[in-house]
Amino acid sequence: MPTPPTRTALLLAFAAIYLIWGSTYLAIRVAVETMPPFLMAGVRFLIAGTLLFSFLKLRGAAWPTAHQWRANTIIGTFLLLGGNGAVVWAEQYLPSGLTALLIGIGPLFIVLTEWAWPGGTRPGVVTAIALLLGFIGVSWLAAPWENASHGGLNLGAVASILIGCVSWGIGSIYSRHAKHGAEPFFASSLQMLGGGVALTLAALVHDDFARLHIAVIAPRAWLAFAYLIAVGSLVGFSTFVWLMKHSTPARVATYAYVNPIVAVFLGWLLLNEPITSRTLVASAIIVTAVAIITVQKTKVAPVKT
Repeated sequence: MPTPPTRTALLLAFAAIYLIWGSTYLAIRVAVETMPPFLMAGVRFLIAGTLLFSFLKLRGAAWPTAHQWRANTIIGTFLLLGGNGAVVWAEQYLPSGLTALLIGIGPLFIVLTEWAWPGGTRPGVVTAIALLLGFIGVSWLAAPWENASHGGLNLGAVASILIGCVSWGIGSIYSRHAKHGAEPFFASSLQMLGGGVALTLAALVHDDFARLHIAVIAPRAWLAFAYLIAVGSLVGFSTFVWLMKHSTPARVATYAYVNPIVAVFLGWLLLNEPITSRTLVASAIIVTAVAIITVQKTKVAPVKT
C-alpha cells in the first residue's frame, strides 16, 4: 500500500493552490496589457498541454481514443474558451482582484448547472439563500447603478465573467458525466490541447493575430506568460490532482474562497489596485456565500450517472 502523505506535504500543497491559483489573475492582467487576450491564452494552453501530453507519452501512456479526444475537447472548450477566455478578455477592463472576486461566485453557477442537469440535485433552502447572497455580493461589487468614474465596473466585462462562470459550470458538470476513461493527468492534457485550439480560433475571429506586435510586448508580460504556463497550468493543476487523491473534495474546494482574497491582496501590493469599502463588503458577502455552498455540497448525495 502507498505511504499516506505527511501533514507537512498536505499543508504545502494547499498553500500552493491557494497562492498559485490566486496569483494567476495578476499574471493574466499583466500579460494582456501588451498581448492579445485570446491568442495569449490559446498559446498558453497549447504549450502546457503539449508538454504534459509529451511527458505522459514518454512515461508509456497509450494513445487516446477518438472518444477521449472528443469528450475532453468538449470539456476543454467549455472550461478554457468559455471560462478562461472570458477572464482574459475581461481583465483588459477590470482589475485582477475584482476579477477574482467575481470569478469566486463560480461554485454558485456549478450548483445551478447541477440542478438543471438531468438527474441532478435540487439545492436546499440554505443553498438557495447562499445563491441569493452571492448574487447580492456580485451586484454590490459591480454597482450597475453607477458608472465607472463613480465606482461602478465595466458592465460588459462583468457580463463576460458571469457568462464564463456559466460555461465553467457546464464544463465541470459535463466532465463528471462524460465516461471517457482517460486518467486525470491525461484528460487534462487533452482538455488543454482542445481548449487551446478553441481559444486560438477565437483569437482568429477576434483579430488577435493582426493585433500581435512582438516588439511592443513588455518584458514583464513575457514573464507573466511563462509563469502562467509553467506554474499556473502545470504545477497548479498537478498539485490540485494530487490533493484530490489525498484529501477530501470539500477541503480542496476551499481554494474557491481563498483565491479571491489572495488575488485582491496581490493586485493591491504589486499593481496598486485600489481596495475600497465596497470591495471589502462585497468580498465578505461573496466569500460567505461560496463557503456556505461548499459546506452544503458535502451534505448532498452525489449526482447519479
